Amino acid sequence: MAVEGLFSLRSSFGPKQTIDRLKAELQARGLTVFAEIDHAAGAAGVGLALRPTVLLIFGNAKGGTPLMQAAQTIGIDLPLKALVWQDDADDTWLSYNDPAWLAERHGVAEQMKAVTANMSGMLSAVAKAATSGGA
Repeated sequence: MAVEGLFSLRSSFGPKQTIDRLKAELQARGLTVFAEIDHAAGAAGVGLALRPTVLLIFGNAKGGTPLMQAAQTIGIDLPLKALVWQDDADDTWLSYNDPAWLAERHGVAEQMKAVTANMSGMLSAVAKAATSGGA
């Protein structure tokens, strides 16, 4: 299940509880949840089946703007996103893009190391809190 630039953590909770915990953790850290996209509901709306799959789009300008100042094209990958999904064994996962990988993709990895390290640390802590209750 390894995908370059993507972190995936197995959750100790079901999809709904994982999403709720993720939203609460993001908001507690001062991040704005801009959108919640329920892909399974969208699939059901056109008569197709899809296991639980929910995308959260979140962030804050203080964190993302320095990356966009370095390379405006990174705006295609910001705000940040997290996907909560359930696999065919009914395990729930939380996946998110590695900020360092995003910076590399847009050619600003070296100059943005400190920014991406901070973002990575925050995302790791949020993901752990949402999936296991610990930070």
